[in-house]
Formats: sequence, structure tokens, C-alpha cells
Amino acid sequence: MNIGFDAKRAFHNQTGLGHYSRTLIHSLAGYFPQHEYFLFNPKASTSFQFNEANVHEVLPGSFLSRKLSAAWRSNWVKKDLQKLNIDLYHGLSHEIPVNIQKTGIKSIVTIHDLIFERYPEQFKFIDRKIYAKKFRYSCEHADKIIAISNQTKQDIIDLYKTPAEKIEVCYQSCNPAFGEPVTEEIKQIIKTKYNLPDRYSLYVGSIIERKNLLNICVAMNLLRNEINIPLVVIGNGGEYKQKVKDYVQQHKLEDRIIFLSDNPSAKHSPGFQSAQDFPAIYQQAIAMIYPSVFEGFGIPVLEALWSRIPVITSNVSCLPEAGGDGAFYVDPTKPEEIAEQMKCILNDESFVQQQIEKGWQHAQRFSNYNTAVKVMQLYEQVV
Repeated sequence: MNIGFDAKRAFHNQTGLGHYSRTLIHSLAGYFPQHEYFLFNPKASTSFQFNEANVHEVLPGSFLSRKLSAAWRSNWVKKDLQKLNIDLYHGLSHEIPVNIQKTGIKSIVTIHDLIFERYPEQFKFIDRKIYAKKFRYSCEHADKIIAISNQTKQDIIDLYKTPAEKIEVCYQSCNPAFGEPVTEEIKQIIKTKYNLPDRYSLYVGSIIERKNLLNICVAMNLLRNEINIPLVVIGNGGEYKQKVKDYVQQHKLEDRIIFLSDNPSAKHSPGFQSAQDFPAIYQQAIAMIYPSVFEGFGIPVLEALWSRIPVITSNVSCLPEAGGDGAFYVDPTKPEEIAEQMKCILNDESFVQQQIEKGWQHAQRFSNYNTAVKVMQLYEQVV
């Protein structure tokens, strides 16, 4: 098969959508080398590379397509798909080209979440309208839909009235580097590079309201006289990030909350920007704290389970799917529960080790191989 991908996120996105795209493409190309994989990239980039012999980058060819790359990606790319005899096109992040169904080329779209529908107040009006139009179109016209969790599948059914039989849940995996033990030498290099403390908890994700970093800070404040272990924060944001920083300043938590992404060594480090250094950062943390209010999947939870560190996460949305029976669950609206689980992790080493082992076993369900096999089975079914 000649399989085409919307590769904008794969080449340009440093967060969840990008990680999903890159991991899936690498996995498919490695486990199913008999196929050819074409990555349709609207703009050239040097941030991420694909070196497999059966993976081919395709850029806009004409001057007009290069100038209007968004139009090429959402519509004009169909001519390139036909020219390259693409059998199946996979929109990796919510979108497929307009009228692709008229070309005879089969299509699949991955829907990660419908958070903008559930929490519209957290999105700009114009963004909501654009997302709704694109997502609904994709769900209506794609031959099959991949939902990355049962939560997302149910949302597509409830909000878009899409038939359940059109949707397949294919869990995502994460970079296998998280599951490979980092040497003590490399850990020390990374610790020095980013000036990491000897012991720390970790938060990874965009600093936006539903990710709930503020309640972690409230929990840290509740424990200020009991626990003196800082929180390292990896992620960026806007207004909500400033709200969190204001709380940190007001409660004199500056030495307890470390915004690592603001550190010049992180900003200018290719290893940080590409997440190459993240496994060493994860594996030195005493815990991942990720009490998000709502997620499509929650990839930092899986990355932490693979890294064999305890995970504090929410008992709502899809996060129990991601965390399994090895996570430490909390009501994300209650900072006191987050605080209690932080204390548990520090004070009950035997139970923590049991949970880490359960988490590791659960994480095997989301291996790159299992994910690639499930997706390839769907490709073969559609074609």
C-alpha cells in the first residue's frame, strides 16, 4: 500500500499531536516495511526527521501551493495524492482534505478529543467555529474514525451523532525511549544541564486551565510545612500560566515551583525542544503529577508509567484508561486529595513499588507494536 499522512504536526508540533504522529509513523514504517509511507508536509522543517527508507516527505510543489500552504494541506493536496497513487490517506489530527471522498482514495481520521465542545469557554469563538466545521466534516466524510480513547469515542457519538460502528478505538503509544533505563552518567549530565534539584515532582503539559496546574500549586502550599520537594513544570501557556505564577508569587512558592521551560538552557536546547532529554528528566522524578480535568488520552501519564515512576492523576475523563490500576487517583477539583497522594508516595515505599509495577504492566498494552498492529488492521479493513 501507498499510505499518505497529514504530516503537519509530525514535522512542526512539539506537544501531544506531534508526539502521536511521529511515534505512529515510525512504528508503522518499522513493523510494516512492505508499505510506502508519504508524509504531506505543508512547510519544510528541520525540527524532526524521518530516516526510514520507506518514508517519503512530500512538500507543496508549485509557487502558489507553497505560498498558500494551508489551502494545499486542506484541499489542493488531493492532486498530489492521486499523482503518487495513494491508496489510503490518514488525517492524524482531526482533518482530511475537502472532497477527498470524490477522488476514490480511502481516508481515516484520528480524533484526539472534543474538548473545545465540552469546554467552549476555554476557546476563542472563532477557533471553536473553525474546529467544529473541520471536525464534523472529517467525522462525516472519512471512511473510518480512530478515537484515541473510549472517552473520545463516546464524545463523538454523543456530540456529533456519529454511528458507533464507524469509530475504532486505537490507543496511542509513546516514544519507547521512556521505557529504556537512562544511565546514571546521562542522568547527571541532564541534571547539570537544566540545574535540576536532587528530588522533584514533575508536571508536563500545556499550562491551560483544564490541565489544572493551579490546584497542584495549592496542594504544594498545603504541604509547605511538611514536604520540601519542588515541582518541575515543563510546558508553556498564556493567561492561565500568569494566573498560576501570580499564585506562586503571592504564596512565596518561587523556590518550590520551577518553570523549566522558561529556563534559557531549555529554550535553546535541541534536546529539550525535541523532548529527547525528557526520559532522563522523567526517570529522576519522584512522581508525575497530572490531575487534568479532561483529556483525550493523557500521554504524560503513559510516559511516566513507562519511566517506572508513580503517577498522580485524575479519576475522571479517560485518565483511568491511561493510568490503569497502577496510578494514584484524585478528584482534580480537590487540592487536598492531591496533597494526600503526594504524602502517600513519600511515606509508603512498599505500596509505591507495587503501584509502579502495576503501572508498568498496564503500560505494555500501549506498546508501539500493539498500536501499530491495531492501526494497520484498520487500514487493511478500509482498503
